[in-house]
Amino acid sequence: MAAKSIHLKIKGMHCTGCEETIENAVGCLPGVRKVRADYIKQIVDIEFDSKSIAESGIRRAVEEKGYQFESASKSSSQYVRNGLIFLCFLLLVGGVTFWGKSMIPGLVREMNTQLGYAMLFSIGFFTGFHCIGMCGGFVVGYAKAIEPRSTGTTAMAHLMYATGKTASYTLIGGSLGLLGSIMTFTPHMRGVGTLAASIFVIVYGLKMLDVFPILRNFTLRLPRFLVRGVSNELRQRRSPMVIGLLNGLMLGCGPLQAMYIMAAGTGSAQEGATMLFFFGLGTLVPLLSFGLIASSVSRDIINLLVRASAILVIAMGLMMADRGLKLTGSGYATSAHYPPAGSR
Repeated sequence: MAAKSIHLKIKGMHCTGCEETIENAVGCLPGVRKVRADYIKQIVDIEFDSKSIAESGIRRAVEEKGYQFESASKSSSQYVRNGLIFLCFLLLVGGVTFWGKSMIPGLVREMNTQLGYAMLFSIGFFTGFHCIGMCGGFVVGYAKAIEPRSTGTTAMAHLMYATGKTASYTLIGGSLGLLGSIMTFTPHMRGVGTLAASIFVIVYGLKMLDVFPILRNFTLRLPRFLVRGVSNELRQRRSPMVIGLLNGLMLGCGPLQAMYIMAAGTGSAQEGATMLFFFGLGTLVPLLSFGLIASSVSRDIINLLVRASAILVIAMGLMMADRGLKLTGSGYATSAHYPPAGSR
């Protein structure tokens, strides 16, 4: 046995769930003895038998999950192209946000208008590309087990998975909203809770943009045994409905953490359930079509889509903060000039 250790610097890790994704992808390779990924440091340490597998095979397994290596270089034209694409996303998201704030004041006050739902769906859609690496394998798992295989049985399996996942997100979102209403039983306390949740959401959005690496130290990290236990349970299941229901327990997923915190911050079971319903629907589009997406969309574009979702998350966090300031009566709410909710 020729033992060897490598230390890889990774780009594209957006949450602690990425640690589990990389560790699972590399850990199942022949000859790999130990693998440890670290989201905060953006590194992966691997011990393996070089006679069983080459370093290139390990790197390829990481890249297939949508991650890149720090040493990878890009041409100036790639930077310009990616910058222009990201600028277009920025202008689009910014335009929709400011239009919603000026034309539909109720979005800032209630956060439950059609535009608010569209933003939640968009956040789910863009972060769904991030979900491909973590949850795509579960979709493949139940799809392979379909017998007899036909267009009808495949469609039914995907429908069952979509139903289970959406139901799980909605139920947990509603439960957290209810918990938030119990813990914050006065308007002032609800405002404080909303502000606290908005800070978490905004910080998470900034972490997704990866503009301030120091923010990665402020991470809600769940016990590894809990995250790994849910992941292992998902890999062992073959029922699409059960896999979908268990997806709601993927608490190591950063985007899902942000949405759950936001749901609790609403202090309303109905709002929490509705938020997670539209978010969950959005994630299904890229996840269920990831085979086509993986072959037609480059990793750079997927990373840009994730960054676009970060802007939406920050926008929603700012709106949530505005709502919290109004509930606390601090006088700093940007929507303070709007009439009270019951005065219409």
